Amino acid sequence: MATETATVNVVTADALLKSWQGHRRLTRRVIDAFPEEKLFQFSVGGMRPFSEMAWEFIRMAVPIVDGVATGKWEEFNKGEKPTTKSEILRLWDEQTAALDKKFPEIPPHRFYEVDKAFGQWEMPGIITIQYAIDNEIHHRGQGYVYLRALGIEPPPFWERD
Repeated sequence: MATETATVNVVTADALLKSWQGHRRLTRRVIDAFPEEKLFQFSVGGMRPFSEMAWEFIRMAVPIVDGVATGKWEEFNKGEKPTTKSEILRLWDEQTAALDKKFPEIPPHRFYEVDKAFGQWEMPGIITIQYAIDNEIHHRGQGYVYLRALGIEPPPFWERD
């Protein structure tokens, strides 16, 4: 007996953005939970301080949305790395607003077109976006480990509002 597989759209672009922004709200709370000096200095097992991970997220999010939208892959913020928690959170909030503005500008066909993002990752746009989300979730988990090692209760991982 042959089985027929139907094509089902399981997520809209709007739902994907809402989900991503929920993850970003949670990651922002993780950043904010760190004491200033520990955000930039504390690490476990040779991993990077969480400030470095947050800087990575900042350098990826908007450039990925811009790249998926246009096919042009330019790095974000070639200036100085933030040196305070307030600078990281300011950049984070600016990016949150930029994502809400830019994400709806992605032409629908661009989600499925294959690009070589930043000359490194060759995949469809939607997978590149999912990579950014997965990367943030993965490293946020490291932030949870850091906070627990510092005796700080991290925010509940299921609260993304």
